Amino acid sequence: MSEIDQMLAANGEWLTEFPGGLPVAPARKVAVVACMDSRMPLFGLLGLAVGDAHVIRNAGGVVTEDTLRSLTISQHLLGTRSVVLVHHTDCGLQKTTDADLADLVERTTGHRPPWTAQAFTDVDADVRESIRLIRSTPYLLSTEVRGTVYDVGTGELREAV
Repeated sequence: MSEIDQMLAANGEWLTEFPGGLPVAPARKVAVVACMDSRMPLFGLLGLAVGDAHVIRNAGGVVTEDTLRSLTISQHLLGTRSVVLVHHTDCGLQKTTDADLADLVERTTGHRPPWTAQAFTDVDADVRESIRLIRSTPYLLSTEVRGTVYDVGTGELREAV
């Protein structure tokens, strides 16, 4: 059975826990911007339930144009006002550079990506930059923007310094 077949089968089991129809607007009026890392169980580590928050994930939890697009929709159409960033230790984007990744993709596929990975070395500095980008975006309605770092080794979540 393939991985996707296993996931589809698991849905049958999940249906017994399905909370039913929920409002489209997040109950806690918060949006989470986080890395896609599979070691970060966001709902459990943030104490969220289905329907509580919008969750926007990408490599590194980077604030990209698409992240800002999603936050704008979240805030203007669905009422969120708080944003929490969840970056983490041992991130894959700390193990490369923008140029090295672009070179690898080009060597592997023959095509150089038109975007940059936005690699970084200092996770706290990257969180601070993400906070700055969100706060400086004039079309967002954020009332609170905070950043955190999740330790993949201990499970601890701490506010970025």
